[in-house]
Amino acid sequence: MDIQSWTPLIYLVAAVSFILGLKGLSGPKTAVMGNRIAAGGMLLAVAATFFDRTFQEYGTTALWLTLGGMAVGGAAGLAGGRMVQMTAMPQMVALFNGAGGGSAALVSVLEYMHAGEGGAHEWGPVLSTVLGLAIGGVSFAGSAIAFGKLQGIISPRAYKYPGQAFVTIGVFAGILGLATGLVLDAAGIVAIDGTLVLWVLLGLALVFGVVLVMPIGGADMPVVISLLNAYTGLAVAMAGFVLNNHLLIVAGTLVGAAGTILTQLMSKAMNRSLANVLFAGVGSAAGAAAGPKADDGRSVREVSAEDTAILLGFAQQVIVVPGYGMAVAQAQHAVRELADLLESKGVTVRYAIHPVAGRMPGHMNVLLAEANIPYEKLFDMEQINDDFKNTDVALVIGANDVTNPAARADKSSPIYGMPILNVDQAHNIVVIKRSMRSGFAGIDNELYLDPKTGMLFGDAKAAVAQVVQELKKT
Repeated sequence: MDIQSWTPLIYLVAAVSFILGLKGLSGPKTAVMGNRIAAGGMLLAVAATFFDRTFQEYGTTALWLTLGGMAVGGAAGLAGGRMVQMTAMPQMVALFNGAGGGSAALVSVLEYMHAGEGGAHEWGPVLSTVLGLAIGGVSFAGSAIAFGKLQGIISPRAYKYPGQAFVTIGVFAGILGLATGLVLDAAGIVAIDGTLVLWVLLGLALVFGVVLVMPIGGADMPVVISLLNAYTGLAVAMAGFVLNNHLLIVAGTLVGAAGTILTQLMSKAMNRSLANVLFAGVGSAAGAAAGPKADDGRSVREVSAEDTAILLGFAQQVIVVPGYGMAVAQAQHAVRELADLLESKGVTVRYAIHPVAGRMPGHMNVLLAEANIPYEKLFDMEQINDDFKNTDVALVIGANDVTNPAARADKSSPIYGMPILNVDQAHNIVVIKRSMRSGFAGIDNELYLDPKTGMLFGDAKAAVAQVVQELKKT
């Protein structure tokens, strides 16, 4: 029995492993095993595809070319996974999204040209080709812009300009028109230069990815990353139709569906529609002025590590609110040490996780899990928000926009209407920040002028370590 007869069965096993892997990723306790199961299934799928088609059709030349490509890609993935800091993981995810979308777009281009060598195109495969090309191109360019904003290469502010809606609609209409033309050409209804139109379509897809993501502000990047992940999944599924590869269809559909569901859940958590996220421009320069006013009579109250240690030491209930500042400082292990010390003194410590805290979905959960903080102590916003009013101390570590009371009361604020953690309802609040700089949305935080709030300035890791040392003295 040759490898070709085994390929469908191997594909079935791989597809089941993807489903089991996704199921495992739904919880921290099973996430590692789920990731390994899915990775094992992908390895099986790649091996089966290689021996079934590549080696059989193209021989040893394709063997060395494919192995070389796998070696380069594997080395890049291994190096990236081990060397990239957790703070840069959102950028890495954006790059992975872009690579998947770009690959699907290139597959569509090459398959269109390859099919054209044998005569006339068929409209069915061409429809899959243009969808894979368009969606993949948008995903690639959009992910590149998201990477630039997350990395600081491009300003995280939303870019708004006159006629923006007309430009976006015009580019989309151009993509739709060219794609329709290619399908009609394959059906024999019209006659066009398909190759030229295909390249123009790819160019417009890349432009659309740019004009779609550039107007989105930094505060919405977690939603954007999730949406681009869904785009990549759909592009891969279309590539599966083009290549007649059932496994790509299954895998792409799973990724597309999971990304779409996650995007909807995150939009709902922000109390905004996906259309509002894509086109409202949260974080734009126009909204940057919103926030506390310097002349309203209030002032910032600075506290020391000793003050913070005394406050925490005499508390009964403490809620830690992690944010991107904790990720930047790699302070999660110091936070775990602080929590252990407080719990040894009889203090109850819990963690409040906002759905868009950080730069990607689940960013804070991953960081805290890295420090072996029990999952049972992590609470979603809906689970813990009502408990802040009974909390002695809320310890905020770098979380800015997700704790800003302006989201409730200031209609001029660009984050107005976004659900926030009710930190301001705690009896006492300590905020650890490097400075008074605004968050990723580009606005000031009203919480910092609250009389109950004490600001502990400094690097989060060093500041928490100082609090730990002071607490040991009490």
